Amino acid sequence: MLTNDIIKNILISQKLLDKKGIEELESEAKLQEKSLLEKVVAKKIISDDNLYEAAAQFLKLPYINLKGKIVRKDILFLVPEPIAQTHNVIAFELENNKLKIATLDPNDLQTLEFIRKKTGFQLEIFLTSPNSIKEAQKQYHKGLKAEFQDITSPAEIETEGGKDLKELATDLPVVRIVDTLLEYAIFEGASDIHIEPMEKELLVRYRIDGILRDVMTLPKSAQAGVTARIKILANLKLDEHRQPQDGRFKISTDQYRVAFRVSIIPVFDGEKIVLRLLNESSQILTLEQLGFQKRSFEMIKANVEKPHGMILVTGPTGSGKTTTLYTILNILNTPKVNIATVEDPVEYRMPRVNQSQINPKVGFTFASGLRSLLRQDPDIIMVGEIRDVETAEIAIHAAMTGHLVLSTLHTNDAVSTLPRLQDMGIASFLIATTTNVIVAQRLLRKICSNCIYSYNLTKENIKELEHRYNIDSLLETLARENIIESKNMPLSDLLFYRGKGCKICNNSGYKGRVGIYETLDITPDIQKLIMQKASASELFQAAKAQKMLTLFEDGIIKAKNGITTIEEIIRVTKE
Repeated sequence: MLTNDIIKNILISQKLLDKKGIEELESEAKLQEKSLLEKVVAKKIISDDNLYEAAAQFLKLPYINLKGKIVRKDILFLVPEPIAQTHNVIAFELENNKLKIATLDPNDLQTLEFIRKKTGFQLEIFLTSPNSIKEAQKQYHKGLKAEFQDITSPAEIETEGGKDLKELATDLPVVRIVDTLLEYAIFEGASDIHIEPMEKELLVRYRIDGILRDVMTLPKSAQAGVTARIKILANLKLDEHRQPQDGRFKISTDQYRVAFRVSIIPVFDGEKIVLRLLNESSQILTLEQLGFQKRSFEMIKANVEKPHGMILVTGPTGSGKTTTLYTILNILNTPKVNIATVEDPVEYRMPRVNQSQINPKVGFTFASGLRSLLRQDPDIIMVGEIRDVETAEIAIHAAMTGHLVLSTLHTNDAVSTLPRLQDMGIASFLIATTTNVIVAQRLLRKICSNCIYSYNLTKENIKELEHRYNIDSLLETLARENIIESKNMPLSDLLFYRGKGCKICNNSGYKGRVGIYETLDITPDIQKLIMQKASASELFQAAKAQKMLTLFEDGIIKAKNGITTIEEIIRVTKE
């Protein structure tokens, strides 16, 4: 991306605008929330090609115009198409083991380093213009279309049987498509890949920071080959098209080690594939890194040190419950204790922890697995999820007989976990005496640190918040937590933050995720209420009296600290 300084220098050196003209252009750009580059291009003060050629001279980089240049296919495909499209880079020549790369942003070091490691070549960087790079990128489609013609249509494949499917799965274009999809997903930090057959095409979507995004559309003729290739990687039956199948495989390189969990299910137009990415080379986080507020952090630390009882983490699917449990397990994981887990599936491998995966087909369920674990002399037990009465009863009895039990439940908040256990038929006195702490959580997108800016809430923003929440109570909480000076501060005076959207965050304004938490400590007062079978609202009032932060309040604190946005909190916490 050309910086404002470079653009100003070019405009002045080429006598296109004087200082006053540039200042006027800058204030106009600021008013319209546009960059100086966008304004220069929109006003046609200088052509794209001339601007970038002048920028190349300023940056002391060679300039290349790729219009009409035919790039050899083997060189072009050294940079996968999705990376070329998203990051505006293209490989156009290979000479003496030096790969020539054209880019719009020579400062995008992360992408350039990725290409260097992937290809194994030293890079020679050239600056080019947006029009030039768009023309060159069209050659991907020409190349892929020519290759897709070699892929047999699904109707022919199915009649020809398994052998042809196997051959198809090892076909070079298919291998290249699947490798590109997987590699790009790793590079972009996706958590899931969705490959969805439509009537006339194959849609590929990635879930990045919790949000699904369309990535590319492949021709319908690629469907059978891509499906067969993924089935071979995951060691699944190639000729099974009517039953759901589950499998997994790993990709290991010097840069990353990623496990892919594969789920294939028949749908109307073929088989839908979802791959969950589990980065095995990523470090287990600490409680501080997860984003707990000081009081919640101290509460969890105190309860982790207790020798027995239950620690429950609740929230919907994909809210980071497993990560929280593994973080707690990592604290507990010392040579002095025996830790055993029963999970579905085992998502992360942890040294010195005995991890078992349930298999309902052979009768190995959470309940039966938990029973067996108790005969293995454990000190600490982690149960992936409490799904039924039997598992709940065994877990609670284990907690009562001197074990520390960690588990998850699907409830909306911390307080409603208690009535949920009662609804399952667990005796109130057992819940009261064995539960140590309950954590409810959600994952929010973090503001991109590269394009963050501050703003004040408008009257409409405040109205929407008042409609959803008690503002006086919120300001009181913010003052109590020392986030604002006084509870009497008007909401309109507070600074909040957003991301403008840039290349690094794919113009979303967000990059990465952080947790928001609601931590309910089971104090003697809460225990009394559980014994009396108090309602969720009574329990909530008692929890608020002991200064429990709700998910919304924790979110607002993080928004006030510039970590996330109010829009993101509303999106994730709305009932």
